[in-house]
Amino acid sequence: MAAAVMTAGLALTACGSDGNDDLAQRASNDGSNYVAGDGSVQEFASENRGDSVVIESETFEGESVTEETFQDEVSVINFWYAACAPCRKEAPDLQEIYEEFEPDGVQFYGVNTRDTQATAEAFERTFGITYPSMEDRGGTVLMSMTDYVHPSAVPTTLVLDRQGRVSARISGLVDPGTLRALITTALEEDPAQAEAAVNDAAAGTLPAI
Repeated sequence: MAAAVMTAGLALTACGSDGNDDLAQRASNDGSNYVAGDGSVQEFASENRGDSVVIESETFEGESVTEETFQDEVSVINFWYAACAPCRKEAPDLQEIYEEFEPDGVQFYGVNTRDTQATAEAFERTFGITYPSMEDRGGTVLMSMTDYVHPSAVPTTLVLDRQGRVSARISGLVDPGTLRALITTALEEDPAQAEAAVNDAAAGTLPAI
């Protein structure tokens, strides 16, 4: 069921794209290749989640981001770029939610898919963004997450559980109340039960997504 939901969620509507652009062309910072998500939300039950996300990247500040970064804390990953209109619209909400949940240990990371460091930092100054973003013009992070993120669908926001597994996805503009609820759900999960689900999945006793 989860696989069907995930597949359906990736059937997004293109805005101004001929469908033949490669990753480099999609990275042109003009917004013309934006693919609109419909704002749909997918939640994945603990027993139906995939493996921990595998990311090897650096933030614009040079901080290393690896698979271990997302262990033991609930995390939010937001894919964005500066010329993306819904990214600009949701940016203040994301910062507000980050500040709200930071005392609970929730981590926020952006993944910037198109911009130079100067452009990304100008965006962050404009909207007061204080959480870090990874530079991903080469598409390494994006392509490692294609099970959950359409290569052209920005913004997309993922909530990760304490085992670094995707527990929820928002395709398109974030609704603040929805994101708060998804984070709260992940925070309230029983770590022991979640760990047991991970071990059972590794042993092959549960169906894959």
